[in-house]
Amino acid sequence: MSTESAHGGSGAPGPEDRLDGRPEAGRTERPLTALLTDLAQETGDLVRKEVELARAELSEKATQATRGAINLTVGGAVCFLGLIFLLLSATLALATVVEPWAAALIVGGAVLLIGGIMVLSGRSKLSADNLQPRRTVETLKEDGRWAKAQIGR
Repeated sequence: MSTESAHGGSGAPGPEDRLDGRPEAGRTERPLTALLTDLAQETGDLVRKEVELARAELSEKATQATRGAINLTVGGAVCFLGLIFLLLSATLALATVVEPWAAALIVGGAVLLIGGIMVLSGRSKLSADNLQPRRTVETLKEDGRWAKAQIGR
């Protein structure tokens, strides 16, 4: 007996020869209402997940801002203590060359300049741009493009 006669003799693959095992004749199209229901459900799930992502990212950014503020405060206090002694010694050393009031004025002006630079640097690290939840914004844009593509089908 040949292989053709064992499979019905036609040589054409039958429904049992499909890779997924489902017969092709039993395939049905889903109604539009079912598709729209699925789209609404998936959109709801997507929105919930985006809200969860936003919460997690904002929590991460708040922690980052808190750490930055603590570092600025503690570091500033320690530097201030050390700076007092350095400024005192610089003023005393400069007072041997110029009048004591002029030595204090020179040292004070230099400290004011350095402090201003440090304040500007710390402020830039705490700017709103650095604390923006970029990943969430990007995924929301992607989700909007996905939703438009789903509606356009």
